[in-house]
Amino acid sequence: MQITVSRDIDAAPAAVWDVIVDIEGSPAVLSGVQHIERLDDAEDFRIGTRWRETRTMFGKQATEEMQVTAIDPGSSYTVTAVNGRTTYTSVLTVEALAEGRSRLIMRFGASSTGVVTRIMGATIGRLFQGASRRALERDLVDIAAAAEQPVT
Repeated sequence: MQITVSRDIDAAPAAVWDVIVDIEGSPAVLSGVQHIERLDDAEDFRIGTRWRETRTMFGKQATEEMQVTAIDPGSSYTVTAVNGRTTYTSVLTVEALAEGRSRLIMRFGASSTGVVTRIMGATIGRLFQGASRRALERDLVDIAAAAEQPVT
């Protein structure tokens, strides 16, 4: 399963970047996130940054352990989560547009190992694709609202 969503934001790329790398601030920005627990002892955002994220998905709370696995500072980062035999990968990319605006692109994918898991993913995964797309689009709306706030 692969999903890509994007949104143009009336804020500079640096402002969008600041919002998406503020892991501890996620519950205040993302309406779907209830709790963040940082698992590494670093104070910055880099490869190896780890946290547990609890969010509401499909009407239930789910907690996943996330880790930054790639980063191009100011431009994009990749987060990976593993649940059983399924690996989830999210890539967030910030692109500069004209007049101090930005485009935020979110790519989400899931890959499974094992025959039964792949068959289940091929059938059931399609049922959840629409709900997953809506959740990603909601995240984009929330991030845009935070990034577009005037700096005080």
